[in-house]
Amino acid sequence: MSEHPLTSLAEYSRFVAELLSRPSVSRSTVAVWSDSPYTGIAEGEVFLSNGVRLRIREELDFDARLITAYGYEAYRGEDRLFWYDDFPHPNDPALASTFPHHKHVPPDIRHHRIPAPAMSFTRPNLSAVLEEAEALGAE
Repeated sequence: MSEHPLTSLAEYSRFVAELLSRPSVSRSTVAVWSDSPYTGIAEGEVFLSNGVRLRIREELDFDARLITAYGYEAYRGEDRLFWYDDFPHPNDPALASTFPHHKHVPPDIRHHRIPAPAMSFTRPNLSAVLEEAEALGAE
């Protein structure tokens, strides 16, 4: 896998394709496309053999080598298991250590947020999210 996949559309597309070719991935609708010479979008769903479905969306800036926005959601059937997002919650001191990155978890998944040290704007997050979803095991 590329050491610096956030450098171009081609590199990030290659990174995603290699990552999603692992045996745990049953199928994927993830597409990476460019909406300008310097930016891109990665979006779609990843279906794992353990019954978990990931929905991903990333906004990418290849010129700055950054993920500028993201959202990752994990489901089993219609049950949302967790999600990550970068929406800032500056008034929540429990999230300060990884601001603005955080994870929503049960119970009360909408309001129960914890720090997300694996998330970043400067390196790909998809590997960590995929590994977490794989570790959930089958029903």
